[in-house]
Amino acid sequence: MILVDRDEEALNALTGSLGEKHMRFVGDVTDERFWEGVELPDLTHALVNAGIGAGGPIESLDFAEWRRVLSINLDGVFNCTKVLIDQMTKQSFGRVVNITSVIGQIGNFGQANYAASKAGVAAFSRSLAKELAAKGVTVNCVAPGFTETEMVQSIPEKVRARLLDQIPMKRFGRAEEVARACVFLCSQDGDYITGAELSINGGLFMQ
Repeated sequence: MILVDRDEEALNALTGSLGEKHMRFVGDVTDERFWEGVELPDLTHALVNAGIGAGGPIESLDFAEWRRVLSINLDGVFNCTKVLIDQMTKQSFGRVVNITSVIGQIGNFGQANYAASKAGVAAFSRSLAKELAAKGVTVNCVAPGFTETEMVQSIPEKVRARLLDQIPMKRFGRAEEVARACVFLCSQDGDYITGAELSINGGLFMQ
């Protein structure tokens, strides 16, 4: 297992609970030069989850904030995936799962940059799936809805209540539910699935 984060303290906290079977790298996924110095082991499965959610109404959203979100959420996914794909195609086997979002599917007030970045990851993944299918590599996405993470827990209670009203299952998702979807796509059960975007959102958006 490899883990990459530019926040060394957060990375240390995570890796401390994982035992010894992992490699960790402190760096910025948006920096192409960072990846040039990373020596990866033989990898067959990858979950790419680079992303931030900063934004605001279009009237107040400046280009710097637009680019910051696109750089991490889309450029970062490109950089990570590019390194992994080069290795997987040489092995003639690989499973890539990119994390998108229900916001990339339906949009949301004050999140134009975030929605655009996640929709871009989905389109990027579908294109890669077509390119790499004959080389033994599948590329899929998991699109979580509102999930009980620190981000959702920090939403004001009134806003949380309004969100719950929009979700047919009347609850937020759990991180382990999203994780199980990723495991499914990486398992033998997902061998014939590529180019898919699996929605985990309690019915908020139905394809």
